[in-house]
Formats: sequence, structure tokens, C-alpha cells
Amino acid sequence: MVAWLASGWQVGLPLMLLTHGAMVWGTLWPRSRLFSPVATRFTTTAREVWLTIDDGPSADTAAVLDVLDAHGAKATFFLVGARARARPDAVREIARRGHGIGNHTDGHASAWFWAQGPRRVRREVDAAQATLRELTGVAPRWFRGVVGMCNPFVAAAIAPHGLARAAWSARGFDAVSASPETVVARIERDLAPGAIVLLHEGAAHGGNLETLRLLLQRLDALGYRCVVPDVRA
Repeated sequence: MVAWLASGWQVGLPLMLLTHGAMVWGTLWPRSRLFSPVATRFTTTAREVWLTIDDGPSADTAAVLDVLDAHGAKATFFLVGARARARPDAVREIARRGHGIGNHTDGHASAWFWAQGPRRVRREVDAAQATLRELTGVAPRWFRGVVGMCNPFVAAAIAPHGLARAAWSARGFDAVSASPETVVARIERDLAPGAIVLLHEGAAHGGNLETLRLLLQRLDALGYRCVVPDVRA
């Protein structure tokens, strides 16, 4: 506004668009570090990837765990607090089988998380963290916002819990695509040692489980191992 008044709209308008555009990009782009650090890869020299599974627990969780076991794969489940309270046994089973558990907000407000104010963001983080700690006895150390988004208030909300943000480097859009072959082909294009792979469970199209099976088969064929960097055997 000062630039607009001092130099006219020819200077003020582009400056306003530039600064507002940066804010929007920093909020909506999951790998943006504008508002806080974020992990997009992990350090390894081996053919290892970090498999992350969002949006559970769901009716598919038990089957997902069995598929992971069949391939000797470990994953981090980014769980929604309200869904965890509805399926506490599924949360405990994830932990019992040696997988990681991350905080994926309490209500998964997919339409509005990006626009929530500081008190609402803090409630989303605090409630999910409390639920997951109570159910497993261990406080999550990783946080992923809804669709990976991070508005200016997320950093202050996760800091008291010692949470770190995790994004991804390989995704296949399995939350919207019901074609396992298409999803796996997209993920494979971005595979590399240290990649963070994004998957989902419980999507309405019902294809997540078959996608996981196909991806794990492909990872086995390529010689990749699925590990959880903070829960190594």
C-alpha cells in the first residue's frame, strides 16, 4: 500500500501481486519452505524409500498392514485424529507392527485448512497429537498438513510438540486415480534412493489397496526397500 501511494499503481499493483503470490505459493505448495522447513527426501546411500500413507485409519487399514507385512515393508501412517478416535484398535495395530505414525491434523479440513487462523490450526495439531500419543504411548514426531499445505500459522503450532513437517518427492495421485498402473508409473518416474513416496488409504474409488500391492511388487523388482527413517530395525 505504501508503494502504491508513493509510486502509483504502476509500481504498487505488481508489488502487491508479487507479495500475495508468494504467500499463496508458500501455503499451497507442499514442498515450499517459505513458512517452515520441510523434509522432501531423507539421506541414504542405499536403494531405500520412505513410504508414507495418508488419511487413515480406514476400513482398509488392516489389509494395508497385511500387504506391507507380505513384502517386509515399513511405512509411516499420517493419521487423522478424529478417524483415529473412531478406530483406536487400528492405530494400536499400526504401532504394534512397527510402523511410524504421523500427525495429519484432527479433522482433515481439505477445503479450508490452508485458510485456518492460528487458534484453529493449533487446535487441529494439538488434538491429533494428544489422540495419537494416548493411543500408542508415543508422541508422533512428523506432521503433514492436509494435502501437504502449510499456512503461516503451522510452524508455531507444531513447534511445541517438536514436530517436523514431511512432504514428498514421489506421488501418483492415488487419492483421485483408481488406476494402479497409472499411479505406479507416475511414482516410478521420481524414484531414487531417499525418495519420500506419498500414498493414501480409504479413497472412495476403492483402488488404494491394489495400488499399494502393485507398487510394492515394482519396488521389490527394482531392488528398493521401504524403511521408516526414524523407526529403523
